Amino acid sequence: MPDFSFSQALTANQLDFRPLANWKYRRLPYRALVTVLVNATGVSARETIDAGAQNIKQKSPITSGGTAGVIPIHFNTPVIQFVADPFDELIVSIDEVGGLTPTVNGYVNVEPI
Repeated sequence: MPDFSFSQALTANQLDFRPLANWKYRRLPYRALVTVLVNATGVSARETIDAGAQNIKQKSPITSGGTAGVIPIHFNTPVIQFVADPFDELIVSIDEVGGLTPTVNGYVNVEPI
């Protein structure tokens, strides 16, 4: 079960930060249950999640209350889970829309099914 964690300070008005861009499992080799947790240190970040041709989460606010460098857990961060098919590309795209510089923290798990 591959895991991926990230923590990134965004620049003011940064668009389309893709933390999974260089991850080995961003294009799934098998059908999998995908779990995504993302939080931010501010309220100005927006997240979009896609898997293959499916839009899993339309651009919407990211939960605030995160601490820079602290990976989110399911007790205090909404969990997004979905089933993705083999060869689907996982895309997590984050936009900063408020002219601020929040840090976004995330965790992605891929569980073969």
